[in-house]
Amino acid sequence: MTPAGAREAGRRAKRGPVLRLKRGHPRVPSHPWIFKGDVADVTDVEPGTVVTVVDAAGRFVGRGDYNPRPGLCCRILTWADESLDAAFLERRLAEAVARRATGEAAGAPTLGRLVWSEADGLPGLVVDRYGPVLVVQCGTLGMARRRREIEGALGRVLGELPAFNKDEDGPARLEGFEPAHGWAGRVGPATVEVGEDGVRFAVTVGAGHKTGLYLDQGENRRRVGGLAADREVLDAFSYTGGFACHALRGGARRAVLIESSPEALVGARQNLALNGVAERAQLVATNAFDELRRLERAGARFGVVILDPPPFARNRTQLDGAVRGYKEINLRAMRLLERGGSLLTFSCSHHVSQTRFEELCRDAAADASVRLRVVASLTQASDHPEVLTIPETRYLKGLLLEAM
Repeated sequence: MTPAGAREAGRRAKRGPVLRLKRGHPRVPSHPWIFKGDVADVTDVEPGTVVTVVDAAGRFVGRGDYNPRPGLCCRILTWADESLDAAFLERRLAEAVARRATGEAAGAPTLGRLVWSEADGLPGLVVDRYGPVLVVQCGTLGMARRRREIEGALGRVLGELPAFNKDEDGPARLEGFEPAHGWAGRVGPATVEVGEDGVRFAVTVGAGHKTGLYLDQGENRRRVGGLAADREVLDAFSYTGGFACHALRGGARRAVLIESSPEALVGARQNLALNGVAERAQLVATNAFDELRRLERAGARFGVVILDPPPFARNRTQLDGAVRGYKEINLRAMRLLERGGSLLTFSCSHHVSQTRFEELCRDAAADASVRLRVVASLTQASDHPEVLTIPETRYLKGLLLEAM
C-alpha cells in the first residue's frame, strides 16, 4: 500500500461507520437533526451506533448517534472531527454546568436544569437538579447506551450526588430501548425540600410529571411574586401550586387554585402548608374550562390570573383543536381581570408557534371585548436555553398582559 493509501485507510478507520447525505443538503452546521429522507447511504450498523456524517462529496460534516427505527434517524453531537468518547461526554457536561454557574456563590446551581439536550450539544439527554438529587432522562437510544458513562461523568463534574433515572415511555418505545425508572446506584432520599427565592417546595423524587415542579417556569413564578401584593390571584391549571405559593408569599390577599388531578392537589396542599400560606388559599378540584366559565358567570374579578395548561397539541393533527382550547381559556381569563390586572398566559405545545399563540390571544381579546397592554413576552427559564438555529429548543411561549 502506498503512503497516501495508508493515510486514507487510517482516516477511514478513524471515521468508523459513515452516513452520507443526499446532494443539496446544507453543510452549514446549524441543526443537528438528520431525517431518513436526508440520507443517501449509511453503513449497515447496529442501532445506537456513532456514525460519521459526510456530505454527497464525502466531506466531513459531523459525528452523531444513528438509529434507523425513527424517522429522525441521526442526531449530530459534534461538528468537529473528534471522538464521542467518555472524555467528550464529560467535557460537554462540564461546559453545560459552567454556563449555569454564573452568579452562584457555591458553583453549580442547586435547583434547575443542568443539561438541556440539543441546546447543550447533548441531544437526547436532560439532567435536572433538585437540591441534593439529580434526575436524569435519556430520550434516545444513543444516550441510553451511554447511561453508565453519563453517571460517571456527572459524578466527576458535580460530586457523588444520587441520581434518579426518569426516562419517558414514549420516546423509549420509539427509539427501541427499555426506559429506566429508578435510582442509579446509591439510593437517594424519597423526598427533598428545595428553595426558590425564599419559597419552599416539596419534591417527591421520580413521582408526577417533571417530578412535581416545573423548572422551566422558575423565572415566571418569581415574576408573579412581584405582581401579587394585595391582590386576588387565580392560578388555573395550578398543578402543585408553584405560582400560587409565590403569589401568596409576595403578599396576595388570596389565591384560588384550579386543578383536576388529585395527586397534584396533594402536592399543592403540601407546598402551601410548607410556606405558611394555606389559610389564604382555596383549592378547587375541577376542570379548569368549567370553572373559568362559572367564575365569569358569577362576576368574579382577580388582580392576577395565571394560565399554565398542559400541552393541548402533542402533534400537528391536534393543532386546530388546541388553538380553540387556548382561545377559550384566554377569553374567559381576560373577562375575569380587574382593571390594571395582570394575565400571565402560556402554551407549552411545540406545534403552537409564538406567532400563532399571540394571534389567538388577540382573537380572544377581541371576542371578550377587552383591551390589554402587552407588558412582556414570556418564555422558559434561562437554564433551558434556546439555540437560534434549533427552534425546537424553545417550546414555552407566553405573554404578560395588563388590563386597560
